Amino acid sequence: MKPKKKKPLNHKNSLKRGLLKITAYLLLGLICLPLILLFSIKTGVIGKLPDKEQLGKIKNFEASEVYSDDGKMLGRYFIQNRTILEYDQISPNVIESLIATEDARFFEHHGIDFKSLVRVFFKTLIMGDRSSGGGSTITQQLAKNIYHRQEYSFFSMIITKFREMLIASELEDIYSKEEILTLYLNTVPFGENLFGIEAASQRYFHKSANNLNLQEGATLVGMLKATTYYNPKNNPERSKERRNVVLGQLAKKDSITSSKLDSLQALPLELNYYKVDQNDGLAPYFREHVRLALRKLIPHISDSLGESFNLYTDGLKIYTTLDSRLQTHAERAVYRHMRQLQNTFDTHWTGRNKPWEKNDNIMDRAINQSTAYQQLKESGLSSDSVNLLLNLKKEMEVYSWNGKENIQMSSMDSIKFYLRFLNIGFLSIEPNSGKIKTWVGGINHRFFKYDHVNQYSRRQVGSIFKPIVYASALEQGISPCDYIKAEQDSYQEKDKEWKPGNSNNKYEGKYSLEGALTESVNTVSVKVLEKAGIDNTVRLAKNMGIKSDIPEVPSIALGTPSISLIEMVSAYTAFANRGKRIDPYFIDRIEDHNGRVIWKHPKSMTQQAMSLATSQMIIEMLKNVVNSGTAVRLRSTYKLPNDIAGKTGTTQSNADGWFMAMTPKLVTGVWVGGEYPDIHFRTTALGQGANMALPAYALFQQSINRDTNFKQLAQAKFPYPPASIVEKLDCDPFKEDADFWEMLFGKKIKRDGKEEMEAKEIKKYSKKPVPKDEDKGLFKGLKKLFRKKK
Repeated sequence: MKPKKKKPLNHKNSLKRGLLKITAYLLLGLICLPLILLFSIKTGVIGKLPDKEQLGKIKNFEASEVYSDDGKMLGRYFIQNRTILEYDQISPNVIESLIATEDARFFEHHGIDFKSLVRVFFKTLIMGDRSSGGGSTITQQLAKNIYHRQEYSFFSMIITKFREMLIASELEDIYSKEEILTLYLNTVPFGENLFGIEAASQRYFHKSANNLNLQEGATLVGMLKATTYYNPKNNPERSKERRNVVLGQLAKKDSITSSKLDSLQALPLELNYYKVDQNDGLAPYFREHVRLALRKLIPHISDSLGESFNLYTDGLKIYTTLDSRLQTHAERAVYRHMRQLQNTFDTHWTGRNKPWEKNDNIMDRAINQSTAYQQLKESGLSSDSVNLLLNLKKEMEVYSWNGKENIQMSSMDSIKFYLRFLNIGFLSIEPNSGKIKTWVGGINHRFFKYDHVNQYSRRQVGSIFKPIVYASALEQGISPCDYIKAEQDSYQEKDKEWKPGNSNNKYEGKYSLEGALTESVNTVSVKVLEKAGIDNTVRLAKNMGIKSDIPEVPSIALGTPSISLIEMVSAYTAFANRGKRIDPYFIDRIEDHNGRVIWKHPKSMTQQAMSLATSQMIIEMLKNVVNSGTAVRLRSTYKLPNDIAGKTGTTQSNADGWFMAMTPKLVTGVWVGGEYPDIHFRTTALGQGANMALPAYALFQQSINRDTNFKQLAQAKFPYPPASIVEKLDCDPFKEDADFWEMLFGKKIKRDGKEEMEAKEIKKYSKKPVPKDEDKGLFKGLKKLFRKKK
């Protein structure tokens, strides 16, 4: 039997069958793969999906907000700059623009728009038309915003899209359409670290989201396609084009007429850009001080309530004691005065060698404390390399009183450049409550971070410490009319001889306590300290709230201790508060994002630091400092009519200028100086507290006087002291030495303190007629005449 012959292979048919099989397998795979992926995602094989309980408790990071006592928002603390709104707090113009542009069938689908998906599949994938959009619904975009996309090792985009579809479908089961829109507009990013419609509205238009008009809402919705590309500040033309596209979408939906569309599209892009970061806006030094305090306070609140609170994510509301209107007056006064003072300082040193640039110690300290030096050292570079890079010139943004400037300079040049600036601390406290009302820690928070108000910023206080010395003397029973000679004496201090001098180099005569305090006589102040007792004076200072170290040495009478501005202002409130000390505070209460009070400042307790009589006498003495003493510029130059008690202070070599001012309802302190004590004016005329610090307060008080909101504050009067106090203070501030009368009349006059007897004696020995002075008596009239001659 012959074997059968094999049929020749039909290679063409075999190839067809193979291709059909492959095609069938591919089609089957295309059908099965999505199903497999969907099943794997749904069951958690590829990443776990959030369950309904988690989706029902969506919580976005929300910025915490700081408010002033008068209800103005001062600033925010955040990881994501976001404010959560309710649906009715969002303008309908935004809602309509969003739906028309991003999801026209939003109210018709259940989280997934299948018509849109088909359109995207054919137009984008088949025909390559990118203009058809991405097909994601608002609900899917919400899912993307809440659960950020992640990379997978295979089919990453498909898996991500399926995840968002599944989550969107679940969201539609849990939330109403209005709630989904609200969640979306609270979570969507707008660039510049802005999240949510409210933050964007405040940034670009400086208004709340419920006040946005149609073109403003369209501008913000238009950004969502590409927040950087369509940023209205950086790319206004692109933003306007995109805004007009959104308006066109509204017209397609018949939300606006064609004529309305034409008129809106013709409008220019108008922004009111308002960016507030931690360096800008009102009270930046104060906001930073509050933030640092909250870092310590919030963990205690969490522990006490058994709940977790986060300053940067939980939308807390922090209500402070600061008054935004007074703060505005303070910052404007500081700006006006310090700009002029810096100009004077620069002119004063023009053409001269600046001692701080030649002082190696100052330069070394400034370099070591600079950010540039610290960053270079941390990188492990050698000293030579660090020095080389510090001297490398580059374009740098620097501060000037005319605004920020970009100039070529090295880091070393920058350090020298900033050393020349004078700085300031300005603080106001309500004496009867302890509430801090103003806080200006420096001239510019962006470029000068160091806060010259807080307790860590200590400088020698000069003569503003003297009222505490005199109060101590009064507490020890020394009469305000006791006369003390102005002559120089030597004292032992730390095994060295110390001989204080007076600024006018005059040492004749003797002063009452009021006279010596009015003229700030150093030699008398040291003797007053001796009479009061150094230990008693230090104890009183501590009782008044000063926490800094005060050495028990004679020189403290002239203010040699280094004390912070906040301590000194706090201490002075005891004078204005009837001798009672009250601790200052700046946070009134904290609320959670639901408005529940989670912390409130406890009621401030007072402590009697000195007697009422002593506080009244010091107030009267310091009123005389303003009326006729070292602070008389308040009257003569600035024409302030207010009831003010005050004290100037100047430290050695004019390194620090101080001024303390008390009105019945506000105690204010001002410090002015350089970064280091060696940075100062060469003359006392320019470097004294009356010139460096007092004008800032004067300008502040002038603004208050013009502000009708503070009529009661401006017109407040200190209670008139009782007759017993007036009687104790009723004496001449100054008496000449007996040798003066011998020189004038040729004979010594026996002084018995009675003006009538003295007048008779003077008349007896004087060859010239004595001028009459009906109010003060003949004796005082003669002294007035002699002083005029002198």
